[in-house]
Amino acid sequence: MIEIQELTFKYAGAKENALNNITLKIEKGDFVGIIGESGAGKTTLCNCMNALIPHHYRGDYYGSVKVDGTDTFDTNTSTLALKVGSVFQDIESQLVTSFVEEEILFGLENFGVPQNEIENRITSALDSLGITELRHRELSSLSGGQKQKVVIAAILAIEPDILILDEPTGELDPASSVQIFSLLKKLNEEKGITVVIAEQKIMLLCEYVKKLIVLEKGNCVHYGEIRSTLTHQKEMEEAGINCPRVLTLTGEMMKQNLIPSSFSKEDRICLDAKEAASFIKKCI
Repeated sequence: MIEIQELTFKYAGAKENALNNITLKIEKGDFVGIIGESGAGKTTLCNCMNALIPHHYRGDYYGSVKVDGTDTFDTNTSTLALKVGSVFQDIESQLVTSFVEEEILFGLENFGVPQNEIENRITSALDSLGITELRHRELSSLSGGQKQKVVIAAILAIEPDILILDEPTGELDPASSVQIFSLLKKLNEEKGITVVIAEQKIMLLCEYVKKLIVLEKGNCVHYGEIRSTLTHQKEMEEAGINCPRVLTLTGEMMKQNLIPSSFSKEDRICLDAKEAASFIKKCI
């Protein structure tokens, strides 16, 4: 689905690379999180996947990014947008109209969707996100979480295969953040949409994603299944990532020899409080 080979990028005028020799593969139907401290390269990696780099942001570009076998270097962002939908950190910058229905219609008309398909696509997109009642609302009257859903609905109406989101919950409260992640999980599981999301909130990533990319100063220090990646807690903390408290708890239990030796490293990884409670019961 997305294949990255030896990708290195340095922004024009920058002294250091934003990404260094990144090689990884994201399969169809994956739900992948990207984590790293500020400046680690999360946004840059997202922008390489949706072709904003190298077509919008210029610099020294080496290696390749292929989406379904097509090199993003040889295509343009408009063509790729039919396959890859992007949600940016500043949600207001993506809103171009005044009303919800107009926002969804804007993308459909820009991409030349046949007129006889438009109504069904608008209705389906709104229904998928559970915001049918917002159809005729002014965007200025919506909450941050509702605006986020409208942007995702506008992208879904175009029917992309991949969603790439750059810190979409950055300005949302905890309840709205969980709502967005639950929605992404539903789209991933029910519609088979491949989801790639850069996020600072590690607990949310741990509870929802299938795989995790860990970036440190432009380097991919770990990439793999979520439980396997979280066994590298020490290295993640050295990369400036505050690991979930449930991992700290099991780590302390290990130090005090409270975990049976029969448990593998991955068995000791708890992704949320419910798993931690069950794990402790097993140890007792």
